Amino acid sequence: MTAQVSTPRRGRFSGIRRGEGLAGWLFTAPIIVILGVFLFIPVLMALWVSFSDWSGRGSPLSPSVGFVGLDNYAAVTTGGGLPERNFGIALRNNAWYVLLVVPLQTILALFLATLVNRAILRGRGFFRTAFYFPSVTSSVAITVLWLFLFSTTGVINEVLSWVGINGPNWFADPRGIVHVALGGVGVRNGPEALTGGGFLGISWWEWLAGPSIAMSAFILMAIFTTSGTMMLLFIAALQNVGVELGEAGMMDGATGWQRFWHITLPQLRPTLFTVLTLGLIGGWQVFDQIYTGTQGGPAKTTVTPAYLTYQAAFINQDWGQGAAIAFILFLIIIFFAALQRWALRDRPVSKRRARQYQVKGKTS
Repeated sequence: MTAQVSTPRRGRFSGIRRGEGLAGWLFTAPIIVILGVFLFIPVLMALWVSFSDWSGRGSPLSPSVGFVGLDNYAAVTTGGGLPERNFGIALRNNAWYVLLVVPLQTILALFLATLVNRAILRGRGFFRTAFYFPSVTSSVAITVLWLFLFSTTGVINEVLSWVGINGPNWFADPRGIVHVALGGVGVRNGPEALTGGGFLGISWWEWLAGPSIAMSAFILMAIFTTSGTMMLLFIAALQNVGVELGEAGMMDGATGWQRFWHITLPQLRPTLFTVLTLGLIGGWQVFDQIYTGTQGGPAKTTVTPAYLTYQAAFINQDWGQGAAIAFILFLIIIFFAALQRWALRDRPVSKRRARQYQVKGKTS
């Protein structure tokens, strides 16, 4: 006859001592209240404004404010008028900005981090501070400096003249750099397939114009000011990379580039995702440089959705359209962040590659 061992019944709190759950809620309650009052409630009110005809006067929750459904969203996406074209121009400008800034700042930040992380480099602390210094400088001050450097008679054009290049009028030239390059080889008009159709009131030929010369200056400024911050993230990740793996690769005869590409870079994937996500969010939300520098000019070639939101709401007093543009921009950021997460996900090793690492058994 076997004796039955009685197991004690687990308590209601599953190992958590009585009162710890309540204490946890008490400690987190202040931040929950702060986030609710200053973040979640304003976001919900802005979402309501995007579906309403609020004029900016009084409360957006007053009975006089009417519900207009998706009219504000339709006006900037399918309206066929000036709001749709302005939104298309802003989206085109910002898309080129993100397409160039995010990869270039990531590559530069990784290069600088690898450079200053080398033990043989003397004065590493000085170089880290020097590379990071533009990131802590006021963006307004950097923009004013950039306007001076890239003016018609500024330092940049003066340096270009030394090598025989006649520098452009950076912040007054609305031409796209792709169109400028094509014009240099005699192509000035696009084919009918690109000029006949388009998206958001902009022809495909205009979509492919590239960033304007003015926006190109802002792209260079963004790379200059943000690479230092991303560099610090990569430095922290590089210091956690095991040196024994690099030594093993060296013993196997791998070159420096092979060790970096096959050993170091895969271990930087979480940091790489963080850097790309931060760059993506910051790139789509660019505002202060545009507001301080050009306010959308020349010919709207530096308008961004963030600046267009400000212009629609605070200048034109069309708060519904301004809120609608802001939430469309939010969805764009979420989409590209999710796409980026999918692209950088951990993939299982394929069967073909797995067989290369398997030890072939001896046949009996």
